[in-house]
Amino acid sequence: MNKLFKFIKKRSSFFLFAAVTTLLASSANAQVYNNADSVLIRRLYDEVLQSEEMDANLRYLTSHIGARTAGSEKAQRAVDWLRVRMSGYHPDSIYLQPVMVPHWVRGEKEAASFTTGGRTIELDLSALGGSVGTDGTLTAQLVEVKSWAELSSLSDEQVRGKIVFFNRAMDAREVETFKAYLLAADQRAKGAIAASKKGAIGALIRSLTLAKDDYPHTGAMSYDAAVKKIPAAALSTNSADKLSEALKKDPALPVSLQMNCVQLPDVLSYNVIAELKGTTYPNEFVTVGAHIDSWDVGEGASDDGTGLVQAMEVLRVFKATGLKPARTLRVILYMNEEAGAHGGVEYAKQASTRNEHHVAAIESDAGGFAPRGFRIEASPEVTAKFKAWALLLAPYKAGDIQPQQRGVDLVPMKGTAKALLSLDCDDSRLFYIHHSALDTYDKINPREVAMGAGAMAAITAL
Repeated sequence: MNKLFKFIKKRSSFFLFAAVTTLLASSANAQVYNNADSVLIRRLYDEVLQSEEMDANLRYLTSHIGARTAGSEKAQRAVDWLRVRMSGYHPDSIYLQPVMVPHWVRGEKEAASFTTGGRTIELDLSALGGSVGTDGTLTAQLVEVKSWAELSSLSDEQVRGKIVFFNRAMDAREVETFKAYLLAADQRAKGAIAASKKGAIGALIRSLTLAKDDYPHTGAMSYDAAVKKIPAAALSTNSADKLSEALKKDPALPVSLQMNCVQLPDVLSYNVIAELKGTTYPNEFVTVGAHIDSWDVGEGASDDGTGLVQAMEVLRVFKATGLKPARTLRVILYMNEEAGAHGGVEYAKQASTRNEHHVAAIESDAGGFAPRGFRIEASPEVTAKFKAWALLLAPYKAGDIQPQQRGVDLVPMKGTAKALLSLDCDDSRLFYIHHSALDTYDKINPREVAMGAGAMAAITAL
């Protein structure tokens, strides 16, 4: 027994020594590899964090151009300015990619009210992007619902000639507010269609925010060609609560609604694209992007002004540090993400026509808040490679790699690019300002935007 114990102990010591030796050798090799990447990433972050260029770009975009709905004069001004600005960073090429986009105009500010107890209560609302107008004042009773099941349970007779009031709030129990937003956004996107199918003549939707205030949050809605178009607007959360309380006291309460929006013919616009030619694989592409357009309320600072300046910053930083990419870096500033992703669709179409080889497509459209990491859509093998790089980004608080990328303009590249990645940010504050008049430069923290740009540059370089 003692001999056996000594033999096992001797063998265990040998295997332990071998394992430790192998581990040390592997660690040494990994350390050499990681050190080179760490130095590169530190250099990129240093350039971003010490420069005021990106913040100056965002201030100019928000104060001199402001809100830039697709198809508008301000959207074209943004295209022209972005082209000139990126030209100043001396890319190998820069060009405009034509794309036809819808042109929706809000018109004179919308209004809504109801009368109770001899008092007229004004409601704070915002027409949803793409909605038709009311053609004067529309007055009708309401039907309040908080789920699709509630709407389905109502007969057509109960809904016909009325306005459906979708009052389902974002779920405050969701730790990740972006998830709460996605789970509630269906009523904004499809509410008008579902209501019209039952004979409704209008739709009001509770704003997609956890805030309790008087600021309505707009956003895209959709129509079905086979279903009559009815006007649709978002109510501020305070107005939604007031209306809900009033309906409890008077279920037959009428509401008056006036919306002056109109859908004009599609217009020609552009994606703005700049390139740095790859030194080793010039016909392989890594793209970095954000969207130019915003809604017509606020200044489009967070959505997606921060993403725009971050994408531009990747180009500037590569040039400023003398970094020459092995693959061609293509910075794409897309037009009309908000109302149909026409720019993203057109880019993917052209890339497919040219049979281009895209290694990765990256986008920033998460509000410009403190970065956490990236969300990825790729094969398990490719995902594993990005997760291996997470340690390099961890010192900058951007090492969290999660599934399910959220870049709308990247969706058309699915199946074309090996990896789709969206910058993932802390979303605690995003939906307090999202798509509302509160989306202004003063709500932005330049340091957080800079940290996000550093993460974008780092993942692009890797």
